[in-house]
Amino acid sequence: IAQYIDDEASNSIISSLLYMQSESDKEDIKLYLNIPGANLRPSLAIYDALSELKADGCKIATTNIALCAGMGALIAGVGTKGMRYSLPNARFLLQKTGMDQVFRGQATDIALEVRNVKKWNEKINGEISKVTGQPTERIDNDLKRDFYLSSEEAVRYGLIDEVLLPMPNKRQSISVDLGSFQS
Repeated sequence: IAQYIDDEASNSIISSLLYMQSESDKEDIKLYLNIPGANLRPSLAIYDALSELKADGCKIATTNIALCAGMGALIAGVGTKGMRYSLPNARFLLQKTGMDQVFRGQATDIALEVRNVKKWNEKINGEISKVTGQPTERIDNDLKRDFYLSSEEAVRYGLIDEVLLPMPNKRQSISVDLGSFQS
């Protein structure tokens, strides 16, 4: 998944996930993520689909290869515990849900929209808490501003399980018998 998640991207991603599961419910699903941002509803649909697949016994590996911002960070964290990874230089950005557009209208309508955003922020904090094991009070405090995490910090926070490090180059001397040559 290497794109901003909107309705169209979400539909395509969920269709692919369901197809992969239907083809072989015994194989792990591996997701490589570079999500620079996402709309709330479409990304929650992906989050719910991944949660449902896990509940059905499917193992899901997630790997952040560059940036998982906003809801992308939550999608990275919803993978199966022990199978949530990141490359060393990848970054995570946890943030509160914002407005999709400027609120307009009567004051009562604006107040309803503000209450709705607050409700969704509380819900997202609860989901982040489930994924990370952090108390919602800490998450609420951390998300007062954009909350950036390096890969190592994401492990300590509980968002992922492991940073994938390159293996040192291992060269073995191999003797090859090319036979005898005569001139």
